[in-house]
Amino acid sequence: MYKAILRLSVAVLTFSAVSMTLAADANQKKDPEWQKIVISTKFRSEGAAFGDFNKDGVMDVVSGHIWYEGPDFKNEHKFMEADDNYDPEGYSNSFVNFTDDINGDGWTDIIICPHPGTDGSWYENPKGKDGLWPQHESTIQLGNESQAWADIDGDGANELLFNRDNWYGYANPKADEPWEFVAISGEDPKYQRYFHGNGCGDINGDGRPDLLEMDGWWEQPENVKDVPWKFHEFKFADAASNMLVADFNGDGLNDVFTAWHCHLYGLVCWIQKPSTDGTIDFEPVWMIPTEPSDDFSPKVSQLHSMALADCNGDGVVDVVTGKRWWAHGSKGDVDANAPAYLMWWETKRGENGSVSFVHHFIDDASGVGTQVVAQDINGDKVPDILVGNKRGCFLHLSK
Repeated sequence: MYKAILRLSVAVLTFSAVSMTLAADANQKKDPEWQKIVISTKFRSEGAAFGDFNKDGVMDVVSGHIWYEGPDFKNEHKFMEADDNYDPEGYSNSFVNFTDDINGDGWTDIIICPHPGTDGSWYENPKGKDGLWPQHESTIQLGNESQAWADIDGDGANELLFNRDNWYGYANPKADEPWEFVAISGEDPKYQRYFHGNGCGDINGDGRPDLLEMDGWWEQPENVKDVPWKFHEFKFADAASNMLVADFNGDGLNDVFTAWHCHLYGLVCWIQKPSTDGTIDFEPVWMIPTEPSDDFSPKVSQLHSMALADCNGDGVVDVVTGKRWWAHGSKGDVDANAPAYLMWWETKRGENGSVSFVHHFIDDASGVGTQVVAQDINGDKVPDILVGNKRGCFLHLSK
């Protein structure tokens, strides 16, 4: 079914683009205001994260081998060995950053997901001491370009979602030994180190998080250890980025929001539509087509990361995303040198389960990396946006 829809999408989207543009103009007064803080202009990482590393009650930022002390982020603290300024024509050794208390001592630690296929590490917070943080191996052969950090098995603690050497699964964090990898799939060569796309969320409404990838979703069994999980085939993407699971249209069923190809064009929300025989199907709501015309707006390519956030406080979840600038250098991919847009897509629920999305630009000189974080950093209960990429590290405070 989705192949037929894709063939018709370009013609339908010409009208949709005009509608979204008019809607964006009409709702301009409802946009949040954004204050851009340039934390660094050095390429140190393709990701960033928040955490109170010095326990002063103020959130700090980590991006690559540096953590920046809040609230002004001017004091830099080096916690691991790495190049201080990578060449943006190439790659850093920090693709995704997470923060959590791995050893349960009450201090926030840092998890670094390095260049795909290499070994990952977590860094133990030294409890206020200066110098490099103790390094611990997390997991070997850490594949994927945009890993996820979520409670997959329902034990109340987060796990690391990724693929390793032809297998898809997750790792259970441990403080005193390498992390155990649980393969929920069968062996498949597509799960190579640079595999694109993963997600975690309850697709079938049984209360258990399922795992997603570009070709379908893996249903979590009653016993999480019963592997492989059951696979449900559905073509969500050709090369996905983060795959976000939420009820966008308000019908009580979770949908899937992702990039069709994170190095080309295409942005789509798959709305869940149960069939009469009990199976689960999806219908697309396209925001950016796979082959946009020159006059299409917003013509933004390489939507390599995204995050959920209620940006306008209306109680309905929205999506933050943007362009990954120079993903493969200045001459790689489509429109490599186009403006590095950062944007959010407002969810507009209609009648009878209908939904549309309105785009709002935040900035044209930061974009996203292989990670973007939408989280309240300053305690005003409004989500802020943090980016680490080849242009530097940027915080956008929402007013």
